[in-house]
Amino acid sequence: MHHKILILDFGSQYTQLIARRVREASVYCELHPHDVSEDFIRGFAPHGIILSGGPSSVYEDETPRAPDSVFKLGVPVLGICYGMQTMAAQLGGAVENAAKREFGYAEIRAQGHSALLRDIQDRVNAEQHGLLDVWMSHGDKVTALPPGFKVIASNAATPIAGMADETRQFYGVQFHPEVTHTSQGRAIIERFVHGICNCGSDWNMPDYVDEAIG
Repeated sequence: MHHKILILDFGSQYTQLIARRVREASVYCELHPHDVSEDFIRGFAPHGIILSGGPSSVYEDETPRAPDSVFKLGVPVLGICYGMQTMAAQLGGAVENAAKREFGYAEIRAQGHSALLRDIQDRVNAEQHGLLDVWMSHGDKVTALPPGFKVIASNAATPIAGMADETRQFYGVQFHPEVTHTSQGRAIIERFVHGICNCGSDWNMPDYVDEAIG
């Protein structure tokens, strides 16, 4: 039985790229709508869950939310962009409209030495903090951390560009590691699926085709 990652889709134009990156890491994954049932999630038995980005604003009425079971299964969760925002809102943090939309290249400082970003960097600054070149696409931002979380990445425009509750292995990044413009994005996805979810490198498409046909 393959280790499995469940990706819940909140409508981002980049969601398919998340699945591609996970599969490039030789890990089996499936992409499903964000509103799948609690029974489906438990039955899927993922080793980790990724919450995609999306176009909604989490503070508006009737916006997409992750099923509560996502945060109760006891498996690592990675929220990307809107996925981070809904994680923050659902777990007791705050999200607000950003004064300035951030779209395109950004430089962020990795801090907090989280398991997700430790030793992943493009360069260091004079204070020896790791710097990452990332791709941003958001008009909202997390303004207050949920209880138990710490900041793991920041820049002037987005003071909470990444957050983590290491005890529960919940991680959120405001940028998009799945796109090639985030130069260390592949390393970040691999760190999540291998280093945090402990998935093996036991899946590839040719073997999967044989299994599915057989």
